[in-house]
Amino acid sequence: MSRRRLKALLLVAMLLLWTGDSNVAARTAGPEVVSVASLPPEARTTLQHIHDGGPFPYSRDGVVFGNYEHLLPSQRRGYYHEYTVPTPGVKSRGARRIVCGGAVTSVSECYYSDDHYQTFRRIRQ
Repeated sequence: MSRRRLKALLLVAMLLLWTGDSNVAARTAGPEVVSVASLPPEARTTLQHIHDGGPFPYSRDGVVFGNYEHLLPSQRRGYYHEYTVPTPGVKSRGARRIVCGGAVTSVSECYYSDDHYQTFRRIRQ
């Protein structure tokens, strides 16, 4: 490969990383970590309901989360399930969720999103 072509390819790659997909860093570095204690109280309550197996206040709690954003580690379909974290003052389900992976009865990893799946933080148990 010529030196000129290599420089051009490097420039294109740098531009794509700089201006392209805003989720590149999240997918390569993995989600940030957050402690249970630093979660909002509603998230801690939801997490306790998840570990207890319910009850859940929303009919969509426990449904399969597809990970279409590809921000969580790749797993087979059905590995992740989502749960609503109530938001005070909001009448709908709001934007806050906890997504857990593994068997529903023995959750192995959970992630918190306060912006409807735009970002995730892994919950350190």
